[in-house]
This record gives sequence, C-alpha cells and structure tokens, in this order.
Amino acid sequence: MDPFSTLIRTASHEQHAEAETSTFMSDLLGGRLGLDAYARYTEQLWFVYEALESGAPGLASDPVAGPFIRPELFRLAALEQDLAHLRGPHWRSRLTALPATRTYADRVTKCARDWPPGYLAHHYTRYLGDLSGGQIIRGKAEQTWGFACKGDGVRFYVFEGIPNPAAFKRGYRELLDTVPVNDPEKQRIVAECKRAFTLNTELFRALGEEFPRSA
Repeated sequence: MDPFSTLIRTASHEQHAEAETSTFMSDLLGGRLGLDAYARYTEQLWFVYEALESGAPGLASDPVAGPFIRPELFRLAALEQDLAHLRGPHWRSRLTALPATRTYADRVTKCARDWPPGYLAHHYTRYLGDLSGGQIIRGKAEQTWGFACKGDGVRFYVFEGIPNPAAFKRGYRELLDTVPVNDPEKQRIVAECKRAFTLNTELFRALGEEFPRSA
C-alpha cells in the first residue's frame, strides 16, 4: 500500500491543478492584474492563516496534529508586514473577508476545534503549497511590482526559519506517513484535503469576479 503522503498527494492532484490554474491566479501571475488585486489576495490569506494559527496552540499536544505545529511555518506575522507595506499602517481598519474566504476560514476553525485530523489536512495543503508553488508567486510578484527580493510585500513567501525547504518537506511527508490514525480516518483526511483545495479554488473564483481581466 502506498505511503499516506503519496496517497494525499495523488488523491488531491486534480483539485490542486484546478486551484493552480484558476483564471485569477493565471492573470495575476501573468501581470494582467494590478497591484490592488495582489493586495486583495494577500488580505484574504490573512483570514485563512489567522484561522490556522489561532487554532494551533490548542493542538500542540494532540497526537495527530501536534507534531506538525511548527513555529517556523507560521505566516501571520509576515502577512501583516506585507499588508502594512501594501495597504499602509491602518490596513486592519479596512480589512474585509470575501464570503468565500469566510467559508474557508470557518472550516479551518471548525476542524481545529472539533477534528484535529481535518485540521492537519488544511495545514498540509496550505503550508506545503507555500513552500512549493508559493515561491513562484514570490518571484513573479517581485518582478511585476518591483518588491525587493524577499522583502516587504512578499515576506509571506519567505520562510526564514527553514533554510532547506526541500529537506523540510521531505521530513513533513515522512511525518505524515507515521500519523497515528486508521485507514478510514486517513480516507477522511484525504477527502478534507480535496475540500481544502476546493475552498481555495472558490476563493480564487471570487477574486476573479472582483478583478476581471477586462478591468
């Protein structure tokens, strides 16, 4: 039988590809949308990571999710630096979540509170994605809007506490393979990973409606 990390990666491949190739993200990375669209996307990420990281302390001792709670992954402080750069010092007063973002964040919060294995599914899809495809977004943003390399505006994508992302991801997947849950629960986690990608795709769709390329 395939290792659990392989099962997750292959089972969610279709949803992952759909999220990565959304019209909004394609237009954003292609330089067809303005800086405001990038800032709005960054704002939406704040709500998702606030849900992820506010739920983390209560899961630190959980046998399933606890081993994955690693401070070097946390992104909220970096997001706040980026938002201060993108929106100014009073960014919090204008921060609003799209309905799709609220649905996504609420699901993360519910899993953190009621179902730690489900929280793990969201942890996996977000943080390993940031360490992988997120680096493409960083490079494109630096090139398109002139941010300093790994500086304000793209700090969300810079994991200063992880000097070797490839090794970290390898260790993360090895940890997944030892998660202490039975096979039916593993299938539930895989289903939640698919749900996480779908929620992310819905977020991109909502952003695409707010920022159509024609505008």
